[in-house]
Amino acid sequence: MLRDQVVLFPVNPKQFSSFRESFRTTKAKSDKDDALLLARMLFEHHRQMNAWKPDDESTPLLNRLCSTRRKWVELRTSLSQRLLDLVKSYFPVILLIADSKLYDHPLLLEILRKWPDPRELKRVNPKVLTALMTRHGVKNEAQQQDFDNGLKNAPIHSRNSTLLLVASLEAKTMVMQLAGCQELINHLDQEIKAVLAKHPDAVLFTPLRGAGAALAPRLLTAFGTDRSRFKNAEEVASYVGIAPVTKQSGKSCIVVRRRACSKYLLHTFHEFASAAAKWCPWSKAYYKLQQSKGMKRHAILRKLAYRWIRILFRVWQTRTPFDQNRYIQSLVVKNPENRSFLPPQNPEKRNQLA
Repeated sequence: MLRDQVVLFPVNPKQFSSFRESFRTTKAKSDKDDALLLARMLFEHHRQMNAWKPDDESTPLLNRLCSTRRKWVELRTSLSQRLLDLVKSYFPVILLIADSKLYDHPLLLEILRKWPDPRELKRVNPKVLTALMTRHGVKNEAQQQDFDNGLKNAPIHSRNSTLLLVASLEAKTMVMQLAGCQELINHLDQEIKAVLAKHPDAVLFTPLRGAGAALAPRLLTAFGTDRSRFKNAEEVASYVGIAPVTKQSGKSCIVVRRRACSKYLLHTFHEFASAAAKWCPWSKAYYKLQQSKGMKRHAILRKLAYRWIRILFRVWQTRTPFDQNRYIQSLVVKNPENRSFLPPQNPEKRNQLA
């Protein structure tokens, strides 16, 4: 199609459905009539529609890798929670090692893989368990002794052999699934790192405080490489779902959250705002300022994400990396109340901010 100079216009199905209903209130439809109406809609309104322009080869690949990674991370979290719930019901003593995020504790997973039945684990030689804990970094003798004593003194919650057999089989299967998930996530991380290193816009997003190896490529792919795709930062905020929706009629005016959006992109910017509020000085100060005004956490994060979108849009358009010190200076000048929430500066920077 690109060789034949064909221009593609993506059409939202909901948009076309509303256009059809403006001619047929009965909601009658057929493929032939829809094709004619779609052609008419494009002919009459193509100036208000954005033509599709493909990104370079690396951006769609990076986007697919990041979205796939996100799905498997969610699956890993789900499996971890299910395994935690199962272990609590029949094998709670093993949670002396860890009681959350089981996928981050290879020692616990290896014990469950080798001895998923608590009756088997009770018969294991303590020296074997001690060697296993030492190999996984648990070298504190007090911790090793606490686990060994807890294992010996812990009662078996069920004497029903059938229930224990089924639960142990299920636990062992979940451990193997978690291992498979983690292996794929690690492989995806390597692929993302390799593709991101060669991307021309990587230098704009990788230095951002709070972005990290997981969020930086997701932010990059949200903007893409076509600089004409968005006219302003407001379009970006609306596209990713951060911008609210205003409904006004007469004297009535309400503002609600935007629901019609990509949840993946919405989570990307929401998670980045949350990470920035922890690692970025001015974002942390902004979060504390809004918190002091009584605003709730997720409302603050959406507001902070909107600010970051305006910053990133400018960075993306000008291809100029974000200068945090310069932004903090302008932020204090425009809004002096942020000063009390910013971390102490050295004398030279304090004089610059004064």
